[in-house]
Amino acid sequence: MTKLHVSTTINGDPFEFLCTPDETLLDVLRNRLGLTGAKEGCGTGDCGACSVTVNGRLVCSCLVLGAEAEGAEVTTIEGMAEGDDLHPLQRHFIEGAALQCGICTPGILVAAKALLEKNPDPSDEELRYWLAGNLCRCTGYDKIIRAVQAAAAEMRGA
Repeated sequence: MTKLHVSTTINGDPFEFLCTPDETLLDVLRNRLGLTGAKEGCGTGDCGACSVTVNGRLVCSCLVLGAEAEGAEVTTIEGMAEGDDLHPLQRHFIEGAALQCGICTPGILVAAKALLEKNPDPSDEELRYWLAGNLCRCTGYDKIIRAVQAAAAEMRGA
């Protein structure tokens, strides 16, 4: 099968890769580029474990073709921390025990960051609605909501 050449930016760094026309962005990230933070939970866009942003839009990378990243700005969980400094969302997830097995956590963090970039002071209802596409089987959503709200307050300087 013919491979496509793709030039993109991932987490602020330029990347080039070859992929087949039917290869998902999730598979490219994990298998070609070694960015294994996004997880395949369902492969059908129902669980949110593979959430990334493409040009600032939250997407399930299992539903996006790798070739669609051509010229795009992709952000994954690997781009969230700055060196050894965790993003406030990451810190508050750890401090608030808002994670367990880690399969869903990267997708939830990426989704929460995308929300806070659009709305730095969401209500609990808005936050729950925004994160409805991210499923977790291991922990209660209350800890996740509290951790995101605590990070949002810190980011606002409240």
